[in-house]
Amino acid sequence: MPRTAQEILDHADELAARFEAHEPDGEVHDATELRLVREAFLARADAERALGDAVVHARRNGHTWASIGAMVGTSGEAARQRYGQSVNAG
Repeated sequence: MPRTAQEILDHADELAARFEAHEPDGEVHDATELRLVREAFLARADAERALGDAVVHARRNGHTWASIGAMVGTSGEAARQRYGQSVNAG
């Protein structure tokens, strides 16, 4: 749903006022779980980047989409759809 710039600014002002008026309930939360979520997210991002790089190298060395798909648990077509742009960009 399109919104005007003024509506966006008004909403931002409303959120800023709510943020400034917020009084914490005094309860302190241990952030260990949130740190673990962040670490897992970063590890996944690194793994996805490494996988993409490996696919690019495999294609450049003549491996088929079918063989790459087999290594990642998909069909060759699914692997091509997922990684093909990365291969073509490089």
